[in-house]
Amino acid sequence: MSRTQRLGLIAVAVAVAIAAFVILRPSDDSSDSNSGAQPSPTSNPTDTAKKPGAPKPKPSIPTIKVKAGKPVGGVGEIGVDKGDVLRFAVTSDAPHEVHLHGYDISKDVTAGGKVTFRVPAKLDGIFEVELEDLTEPIAEVRVSP
Repeated sequence: MSRTQRLGLIAVAVAVAIAAFVILRPSDDSSDSNSGAQPSPTSNPTDTAKKPGAPKPKPSIPTIKVKAGKPVGGVGEIGVDKGDVLRFAVTSDAPHEVHLHGYDISKDVTAGGKVTFRVPAKLDGIFEVELEDLTEPIAEVRVSP
């Protein structure tokens, strides 16, 4: 075998190895979080880490907006696990009594005002939030066991 033939075979072997690597490597959109991906050089691993002494971010509180006696966007859906704290707010363009059925808690909202509910979720099930004076449902609360 001549030197030229050997170099040609080596070149073919290298091309086959490169093609196999490209074809068999894991894709970037893999759903496996343990694919061995390393953080990019520009990412800072402390960006997502909780810093000691840093205040906890406030949880998002669902807000039901009431206009003309109806919930804007339809009856809201709020979900929480039993044992957690159920939080939601109601804003209204008119005064109403807001009633959380099952827990039997009522609060008054003023015209242009906002009322906030913060209740330990001790009972599991599905509960209606209603404008009591209009018997108008504005939200459904689901407390999962």
